[in-house]
Amino acid sequence: MVEALQAHQYIVVELGHEKYALKISEIYEIIKLQKITAVPNNKSFLEGVTNLRGKIVPIISLRKRFGLESSKKRKGERIVVVQYKEEMIGVIVDGVSQVTRFTDIQSSEDIVSGFDGYYFSGIGHSEEGLISILDVEHILDGMEVNER
Repeated sequence: MVEALQAHQYIVVELGHEKYALKISEIYEIIKLQKITAVPNNKSFLEGVTNLRGKIVPIISLRKRFGLESSKKRKGERIVVVQYKEEMIGVIVDGVSQVTRFTDIQSSEDIVSGFDGYYFSGIGHSEEGLISILDVEHILDGMEVNER
């Protein structure tokens, strides 16, 4: 029953003035920004790793992944820890605002095309307006810990 409810709920995250949604079922936890240790890598969006209760978790910047300029550290910045291919990966966002449900979801292929459209699974209609739904699999594509 809980899984059925979670399948239709989304967490709204913020990057600048834009809002995006992540399926609540893909989220392991949301934590405050903490110390990130840089590691040598060839991925410009990989900020480094952090220790999450004894487990080393890679941390990426969603801003850098989307090619946006880095922002000054914000009070509301959070790390959204998601499950990806049996691994936990942290995604830095400017803020987390709410849990929502969408009255309708349209395929992003109909609206957004090209490389940017690759990161989205759809556009959700809610009381707050239209919110792009992030495709965690595509955002984290190539982030397997074993590859590093």
